[in-house]
Amino acid sequence: MTDENKLTPTLLNNFILRPIFYWLATCCLFILGWKAKGKIPEHKKFILIAAPHSSNWDFVIFLLIIFKFKLPVHWMGKHTMFIWPFKWILKRLGGIPIDRSEKSNVVQNMANAFKGSKNLIITIAPSGTREKVMKWKTGFYHIANQAKVPVACGFIDYKQKISGIGPVFDLSGCIETDMKPIKLFYSQFSGKHLEKPTL
Repeated sequence: MTDENKLTPTLLNNFILRPIFYWLATCCLFILGWKAKGKIPEHKKFILIAAPHSSNWDFVIFLLIIFKFKLPVHWMGKHTMFIWPFKWILKRLGGIPIDRSEKSNVVQNMANAFKGSKNLIITIAPSGTREKVMKWKTGFYHIANQAKVPVACGFIDYKQKISGIGPVFDLSGCIETDMKPIKLFYSQFSGKHLEKPTL
């Protein structure tokens, strides 16, 4: 991770702003007709999957859920998002710019970030894109496995208009075995665009 991409403390680390974002998220979710489900994992460090991912609205809903749960998470996004005048606020909302055109070891850098932190949650959309994909990218798994942290299942379901956090899985190091219960969990949810499967 370069100096440019070092993790910035999020706004939810601020104990004064935290309740303000909570009530903002609560009101917005109510107005939009969405409900938050699940509970916050007890772990201090973990990867939070964000799936299924098929629309720009996913970011908005997930952000509101994060505010609702008061989770100071970081998330990985295309570096092209982090332009003036949005760069500062996106980083303070937990954004980590990732330049996919560069041959940088993102997995190792993120694993090192976990090892050097007492508390860290990184949200990753395994589909890697809003476009139609038939197979998840495995970067989130390798980051969690190298960092020795569990994977929590953040979900969004447009059919039922619910979003939240599901089960937490410890990894064994065998990706084929570990992914089976994770994929089974996500098979019940629908993205905004049903024709864009993520599994």
